[in-house]
Amino acid sequence: MATLLYRLGRTAFRKRHLVVAIWLIALVALGSAALAFRGPTASNFSIPGTESQEALDLLAEQFPQASGASGTIVIAAPEGEQLTTAEGQSAVLAVVVEANELPGVVGALDPFQTGSVSQDGRYALVTVQFAEQGDEVTAEQREAYEAVGAPARDAGYQVAHGGEVMNTEPHVGSQEAIGVAIALVVLIITFGSLVAAGMTMLNALIGVGAGMAGLFALSSVVSLTSTAPVLALMLGLAVGIDYSLFITSRHRQNLLEGFEPEEAAARAVGTAGSAVVFAGVTVVIALAGLSIVGIPFLTVMGLAAAGTVSVAVLVAITLQPALLGYAGRRVLPRGKRAAQPTAESATAAEPSANGVEKESFGFRWARLLVKWRIPVILVGVVGLGALAIPAADMRIALPDASTAPVGSSERTASDLTTAGFGPGFNGRLLMVVSADSAEDTTAAAAQVTGVVQGVDGVLVVTPPQPSQDGRTAILAVVPSTGPTDVETEELVEQIRSEIAVLGLEPGNDDGPAEVALTGATAVGIDVSDKLSDALPVYLLLVVGLSILLLMLVFRSILVPVKAAAGFLLTVGATFGITVAVFQWGWLSGLVGLNSSGPLVSFLPILLIGILFGLAMDYEVFLVSRMREDFVHGDTATQATINGMGHGARVVTAAGLIMAAVFGGFVLLDDPVIKSMGFALAIGVLIDAFVVRMTIVPAVMSLLGNSGWWLPKWLARALPNVDIEGEQLRLRLAAERDSQLVSAGAGTDRP
Repeated sequence: MATLLYRLGRTAFRKRHLVVAIWLIALVALGSAALAFRGPTASNFSIPGTESQEALDLLAEQFPQASGASGTIVIAAPEGEQLTTAEGQSAVLAVVVEANELPGVVGALDPFQTGSVSQDGRYALVTVQFAEQGDEVTAEQREAYEAVGAPARDAGYQVAHGGEVMNTEPHVGSQEAIGVAIALVVLIITFGSLVAAGMTMLNALIGVGAGMAGLFALSSVVSLTSTAPVLALMLGLAVGIDYSLFITSRHRQNLLEGFEPEEAAARAVGTAGSAVVFAGVTVVIALAGLSIVGIPFLTVMGLAAAGTVSVAVLVAITLQPALLGYAGRRVLPRGKRAAQPTAESATAAEPSANGVEKESFGFRWARLLVKWRIPVILVGVVGLGALAIPAADMRIALPDASTAPVGSSERTASDLTTAGFGPGFNGRLLMVVSADSAEDTTAAAAQVTGVVQGVDGVLVVTPPQPSQDGRTAILAVVPSTGPTDVETEELVEQIRSEIAVLGLEPGNDDGPAEVALTGATAVGIDVSDKLSDALPVYLLLVVGLSILLLMLVFRSILVPVKAAAGFLLTVGATFGITVAVFQWGWLSGLVGLNSSGPLVSFLPILLIGILFGLAMDYEVFLVSRMREDFVHGDTATQATINGMGHGARVVTAAGLIMAAVFGGFVLLDDPVIKSMGFALAIGVLIDAFVVRMTIVPAVMSLLGNSGWWLPKWLARALPNVDIEGEQLRLRLAAERDSQLVSAGAGTDRP
């Protein structure tokens, strides 16, 4: 692979005008396609085959007027007043009339007729039913819905709008640009050259721009969840900058060793580019592997992010060497551009204040770790294990309005509903009753109402609302607890058990009717249950994959096992810290979190996939240099020191850059995006600085030569992918020797 990439890098360097032109044309074409074909994103989460989803599909088929998005307008009288007065009733009725006139609204219900007025008479709930699903409600319809109740608000009443119709695409604005700015500063400090830093950042931005444009161009034919583009942007930016950083760093090192710019770029793509390709492939495989879970929205999220990572890899190994061709030696600090070092060891030292060269920090840190390896390993493992303790209490759920930013309309509506009616009114369940005849449906609805009303935790079961033909009916079940409470999850299980006892569960063809429990709360519980069941299987798949891939790369047994164990430490500690902040509420104010609650359902499994790829990224970059020096005759200890010494600066910069990019998304108000950005930033910092740059070299020095042991039969069976460019160097050395011999023979001719 290194030889193939070497040729690709040389070609891109020589044909730089053509390469740049191709990428710019591709960027413009993809951007134009995105503008022309961009479709809406989806805010709903569905899992085919679950009871809640089957019930929603049944409603869409037999009761379409009740299958669209619903909204809830909460009206609150000033403190000490009531809505039951003539003036209050007039204000509420005006809101109902205004809501009924909205475009796309099937109907708005009078709370005085439905009994949706609080016992103290201060609060009222106006239920608004839309014809379209939440994703199909236009921005104009949503704006008109939010404008309802302006006269009542002017009269001193509090009016807030909530419900499914308020689920919108998270806004990605200028906040995340802070992370990009920090990344640029890190690049400038790392390279000591504005040209190198700017070129690396430009390369990454072109890659993420092309990837995002391609994603949006496909959004008209592929249903994207609202978080899928944000995840793709987040990951595309981070890996794009890091991959370009790796190649630029190796190119600069080659220049300092005396190679001409073209040869330096080609060798950089052949060596560092091999690590980039491998790291990118691992990320893509891990993200694409999310499809095995069998959840459509998670599959789309994984494939969308995998697409942007693939583009980032292609840009790094093609556009980056082309840009290096324009930069020449200006990628070096100004004071080193004219220097012509001839020894590779020059990169291991830096000038001190008195002009005497001293060993760089990476080498000093490596020697310290080797000296204190046992205490370092113990402290690192015990410390990360302690950080992982909160993960044992991890709960997952789909977010509800109670976690929305304070001051938003949906959060205000949720808080007012809780104050006036209780938290259960924010997560009403729906029982869908269906039968072959209206009589059977009515009888089953009455039977189920009597049983469910007696279940602990149920406040009320509303009268059935029949469809036009009477064969389908809807009953709302109001729990006493909130949508994401443990008690509500237990209540859903209990209700389904009671329905099964009656012989009315879905799929029972022998029963007189079928009853399915659904609604946003039930959907969220079903999603969380399926993801919880899939999490151990996916984790086992990822760990097994990491061992196999690293065995192929490093031709070792213990190195892959050590890498997988380090990955598990990273994941455990990351889960623990995220649970402590977002679920327990510890130090939540530092990340701008207004309220704590369960982690979003898909965060753990998504985090495993992404961190796996990023962890392998740093592992390959550091350990491949260790193996390279070990193969060339260094002792295992010295090879470990050399690998850390040469790679520490780049991995430090890469970790800080990636954490900064992810951390920029913590500044967004959306709690889902905030938790994703936080968890990924923390995970990268732990893996880069605690696991890969501390525990890994300590363990490698402890293993010694046995760390590189591989049975002979397995060595013969495994293909040699040459990730560190060993075969490439041998081929180039042979070509150089052949040229010297030819030149010598030419001078001997008479």
